[in-house]
Amino acid sequence: MKFVLEAPSCRARQQAAPPTLLHFVLPLFLAVLLLPSAAGALTREEARHLLVRSGFAAEPAEIAAFEPLSRTEAVERLLREAGSEARAPAPPWTVGWRPPRLEDLSSEERRLLRRQNRERGLELKGWWMREMATSPAPLTEVMTLFWHNHFTSSLRKVKAPVLLYRQNVLFRKEALGNFARLLHAVARDPAMLVYLDGARSKKDAPNENFARELFELFTLGEGHFGEADVKDAARAFTGWSLDRQSGAFHLREGWHDGGEKTVLGQRGRFDGEDVIALLLDHPRTAAFVVEKLWRTFVSETPEPAEVQRLARLFREAGYEIKPLLAAIFTSDAFWAAENRGRLIKSPVDLLVGTLRLFDLPVEDYGDLARLSRRLGQDLFDPPNVKGWPGGSDWITTASLLDRQALLARVTGGKARATMQRSAMQDASSTGRAGRARLFDAWVDGLPATWQSAESVSLLLLAVPAVDVEVLDLRASGAQVRQLLSDPAYQVK
Repeated sequence: MKFVLEAPSCRARQQAAPPTLLHFVLPLFLAVLLLPSAAGALTREEARHLLVRSGFAAEPAEIAAFEPLSRTEAVERLLREAGSEARAPAPPWTVGWRPPRLEDLSSEERRLLRRQNRERGLELKGWWMREMATSPAPLTEVMTLFWHNHFTSSLRKVKAPVLLYRQNVLFRKEALGNFARLLHAVARDPAMLVYLDGARSKKDAPNENFARELFELFTLGEGHFGEADVKDAARAFTGWSLDRQSGAFHLREGWHDGGEKTVLGQRGRFDGEDVIALLLDHPRTAAFVVEKLWRTFVSETPEPAEVQRLARLFREAGYEIKPLLAAIFTSDAFWAAENRGRLIKSPVDLLVGTLRLFDLPVEDYGDLARLSRRLGQDLFDPPNVKGWPGGSDWITTASLLDRQALLARVTGGKARATMQRSAMQDASSTGRAGRARLFDAWVDGLPATWQSAESVSLLLLAVPAVDVEVLDLRASGAQVRQLLSDPAYQVK
């Protein structure tokens, strides 16, 4: 049985706007010149598609700002407005931290330290949730999350929240910066050195964990290297450790294996930087990153020819990330109708997008982080070194019901602010009435041209509703609630 909403049968279209020259860095300009031109102004649907795929939600004012632009102009603006620093104030304990000497602590002091780290870990998760929900540059946070899932580390293993905070700052700094620079920095990152056991790797006992993941998960992917490559690369990274006083990277020369090594067919007295250079010189590295970005922004099935084209642009631009994103966002595949509504929202997408779209207040972002964890995405604690698999793995019969129940609570009355542990329970009739009033007020606050049921459906859904038939009427709060409950709200 389908619900019925009504909407206008047609919508005015913006007139075409002339294209403009890009004025980013030269590589970005050259990359976009190689792409097919799209000079016509964006439709509402296209503007929403770009904003939701590159961020978390698309509000009417944002869509209106992008509608007069061509695809190239819109992407240019999107990338120009991306930042590299968080706006939310960092927790005070991120400044002046020194690693504790566990051997000097009593059992009680160790217990208190573990409790402190748990509390700070939750505060850190809430801090990032707040940044994602309030940032004026959502693409920056989307890419920070992308790198967090690419170069995984976890609080469970690292223990020290401040190291994960510093890693997050690094990911944000290079979110749209340079992949080669980021790869070099990650190899020296203290959180990564602890997470993959590199900090204690010595020439007489090289640890292979980082070298293996560097090849398999960070650059080449499975099937493009051998065990001998991993073993000799592990020798190259011996001595890459931490300073006990500051927790910063420290090269222990006496631990380093300076002998000859063979990596990817090349032989020499390689250190870690040399191994990274060899990987960056390998054509598979660019293709591997492109494939992951394709699954993030376009579809779950990368197109081989497009991957090779984009990988070539990526390498020619010196691994600059903005030119690559420009090429992805202006590609025909990104805009193709068959690729819209094909990506399943992650728990973070779902929660943050809902908060941003309805401008919902949150008293405690730590509670929001807990809700994301219940849906399977625990920030700073991915399930394993491979990160969250994403895609269709986000949805099961049980998780879909959990998502819908959670949305009902997040957007219902007082619960939308506090979001206590009862958030997964079904909403009461009082809660439903509260949400209807909330959504009535939200519809009333929309520009007049957005108050029809069809326009609201466009704002909320990337594809037509599954259980709701949209016809010709003004939207109501009850109708908004029905659209949020529709399976189509789970995709972007």
